[in-house]
Formats: sequence, C-alpha cells, structure tokens
Amino acid sequence: MRILIAEDDFASRKAILKFLSEYGECDVTVDGMEAIDAFMMALEEEEPYDLICLDVMMPVMDGYQALKNIRDIEREHHVAPDQQAKVIMTTALNEEKNVKKAFELGCTVYCAKPIDVEKLRGTLEKLGLTSH
Repeated sequence: MRILIAEDDFASRKAILKFLSEYGECDVTVDGMEAIDAFMMALEEEEPYDLICLDVMMPVMDGYQALKNIRDIEREHHVAPDQQAKVIMTTALNEEKNVKKAFELGCTVYCAKPIDVEKLRGTLEKLGLTSH
C-alpha cells in the first residue's frame, strides 16, 4: 500500500508515520501544497496513493483545500470512484460543521486528534486496506 501523510505537527507526524509504516510505504509532507505535489507525482508515475492522511490545520494550504484539489485532480485524470485514494482527515476540530465540510469535499473518514491507533487500525480494516 502507498500512503501519503500530510501533517505539519512533528509529534503527530512521527506518531502517524510510525503506525502507518507497518502497512505500507509512506511519504510525508508538511503542508497541503506539498501534499498536492506528491499526489500529482505519484499519479504521473502511475503509482497512486491508496491512502492519504490529511491534517486539517496546516500552513500554506489547509487540508480542506488540499482535499478539494486532490479530488479535482482525480476527476481530471478520470480516476474511477472505486480507484480514488481513501482520505482520512486528522484534526483536533471536531465541530459538526468541520466534519460535514470534510465529507462534502470527499473525505473517506474523519479522525479526531489525538489519534487513537486502535480506532485507526479498525478504520483501515473497514476500508479493506490491511492484510493483518
């Protein structure tokens, strides 16, 4: 599995990377713009990401803008809905309006911080992304 992690907080990034590296090859970015660049490169190399972990609050471009761009790029490249990357939004913002916005933009799962790794493990299993 190919995984992209977009997280500006070092401690969160390190924890998510440590957990997700059990499941596949991880690339790490620190803002939404870098995430989009990495996503485009992976598509162009025909090695798209299976899973993207996007923090909502990041510098340069936030997770919502990055998610919208990623879904737009997938549409432009005619990526079938069942082939689209699964996107887990990770954030401390748990208000309903934030959750609703994330799903409207095309996120797959909304995950509150601090990340509960057992819940995340269950989420990966439900999405069919684990072989454990």
